[in-house]
Amino acid sequence: MRDRTGRIGTYDLALVTTDPDATPAGTVERYAARWSIEVAIEDAKQIFGVGQARNRLQHAVERTIPFGLTCQTLTTLWYATAGHDPADVTDHRTRAPWYTTKTDPSTADMISKLRRVLIAAKYQVTRPEQPTPAEIHAIRLAWDTDAA
Repeated sequence: MRDRTGRIGTYDLALVTTDPDATPAGTVERYAARWSIEVAIEDAKQIFGVGQARNRLQHAVERTIPFGLTCQTLTTLWYATAGHDPADVTDHRTRAPWYTTKTDPSTADMISKLRRVLIAAKYQVTRPEQPTPAEIHAIRLAWDTDAA
């Protein structure tokens, strides 16, 4: 592939395939479809540490990578279902003002938010404050009304 626009900073990209019947357009489509998978594998290695295990036993080796990929999947699912907030990207831009083109949260953003949520849940107050006399009075009135 060659960028013929003449823009500065562009580069040529050589794509190779072993399929003799593949068309150039088909090769580019396969490359584009594979890109998100490659990004997920890199995130698993760099962010979740999937490639850094130092195991010696066969069962440990067979469990480590699937466990890391499961953690990555669960983090993404948690973020998509419960953790996403439209203000996340804006917050990230506030912390990193040089990152002006960011439009979507990255895997690193997702795991950072999950860590913050887990830490906040771990250290939140487990015993609520004592109720005020007014709250106790309101509860007693509600009980008396229900009993009557």
